Amino acid sequence: MVFNTGAALLDAIVLAVVSKDEDGTYGYRITQDVRKVIEISDSTLYPVLRRLQKNKYLEVYDVECGGRNRRYYKITETGCQILDEYKKEWKEYSSKISGIFSGEELS
Repeated sequence: MVFNTGAALLDAIVLAVVSKDEDGTYGYRITQDVRKVIEISDSTLYPVLRRLQKNKYLEVYDVECGGRNRRYYKITETGCQILDEYKKEWKEYSSKISGIFSGEELS
């Protein structure tokens, strides 16, 4: 993709991916789902997950899997509220950009 992905958009994408499963999901799975829409490295994703956790948008818990712990991320109520705000902002923003691309007059 030729467009840079800012921190807010990346946060919104990660929250949307995590919110798909009410029991939460693990880091590798999040990476794979995010990569379906944008290119992202593990070194980019994990700081995003830590920031979202620090802001109380995600909660973290470990589950034993094959003799090892797998870290799961689950969206919080606050995270759901923020995701709703991101969705609203995205709808307005993408509508404006689409309008410009299609030649509509700016108001």
